[in-house]
Amino acid sequence: MQRRSFLVSASFGAAQAWAGANDRVRIAVIGVGSRGTAHVKEILPLSNVEVAALVDPDGRRTEQTAGIVAQKTNKRPKLESDMRRVFDDKEIDAVTIATTNHWHTLTAIWAMQAGKDAYVEKPVSHNYWEGTKLVECARKHKRICQGGTQRRSWGIHMKAMEMLHAGVIGDIYQSNFIFPGRRDSIGFKEVKPVPAWLNWDLWLGPAPMQPYHENLVHYNWHWFWDFGNGELGNNGIHLVDICRWGMQKRLPVKVYSTGGRFGYKDQAQTPNTQSVTWVFEDGSQILGQLRGLYTGETMGWDFWGTKGHMKVNGDKEIVITMGRNKQPEPAVEFPKNLDHIDNFCNAVRTRDQKSLRAEIEETHLSTALCHLGNIAYRMGRELKFDSAQGQFVNDPEASKLLTRQYRAPYVVPDRV
Repeated sequence: MQRRSFLVSASFGAAQAWAGANDRVRIAVIGVGSRGTAHVKEILPLSNVEVAALVDPDGRRTEQTAGIVAQKTNKRPKLESDMRRVFDDKEIDAVTIATTNHWHTLTAIWAMQAGKDAYVEKPVSHNYWEGTKLVECARKHKRICQGGTQRRSWGIHMKAMEMLHAGVIGDIYQSNFIFPGRRDSIGFKEVKPVPAWLNWDLWLGPAPMQPYHENLVHYNWHWFWDFGNGELGNNGIHLVDICRWGMQKRLPVKVYSTGGRFGYKDQAQTPNTQSVTWVFEDGSQILGQLRGLYTGETMGWDFWGTKGHMKVNGDKEIVITMGRNKQPEPAVEFPKNLDHIDNFCNAVRTRDQKSLRAEIEETHLSTALCHLGNIAYRMGRELKFDSAQGQFVNDPEASKLLTRQYRAPYVVPDRV
């Protein structure tokens, strides 16, 4: 089934205004693994929002998740294996996308070209170039597009950002994050015939055609470059995003990364341990550490400013120490978390792009830092990046990894 060229022209009018009946937002959830099922569970309690369709190339998943919807609403959503059918459905107002990473951007672009608004799970792209096309598409078709960096809706981070941007610790010159996410060996899986319940062509989509094995379906694809972006793109994106938000930075001018896959040998390609340094034009830095083996540390962020230091311990506390003081300031109170998908649905109704807490350009920029860090890791050397040109400086080998070869017909278009 080819993607039909009428998607853009036939839906142009639909892209201009919100036309939902009685403000009801009808959503198709595309990809119903753990994150997609989480989307469904977050949507079901929302007022005047309906899970109207479920899409996944694995029919077992759609059937199982449909049961969750029916139990809550007494109404069964439409089930599809091919996302393109919901783009043709005029009853669908918006999509949430929780596919494999290599499908995120193309899914969102097709949806927005068809006049749908899109909530895109992190990382919002599989490579840097397609992320730029994602933002361009949202602007061109005037779509509401939210990234899945939901910590921007968490009270602790909203409070921390309020204080940082008010200059509580002065001018911020460095931020650090650590993600200790223990990962065990995935072993080695042999090539097998594609199971009857899986549409392998649709699952592969933009990626090269290759044999099926069980380390790809359904989770461990994260650790293969054709489909995922390693732990940096999987969980690191959340931490990078908070650092970049706190420092109010866009793209770096230099990036360096080291690491490896330590502790075992298995089929995976991406590092289980990685350190990345991003340097910005004024010399300020973000330093990130991801550890997949045993560690006593907990996830968190540090911000250093000219007046003091802020530490954000997971989702538990904000600790500020000023100047040379050894004792921290009084405990910081912060509000409750807000609902990230509800924020998206409200923006769909109001058409107010500025009301989004993770508007797609912001999540694209944070995702871009992950891509640049992974390329530096794969190249094994410091890279200089020219954001105006969207290329590494005098390094065509590294720049080649800023995009990919797409498998027809699953091609991210140059003209969106």
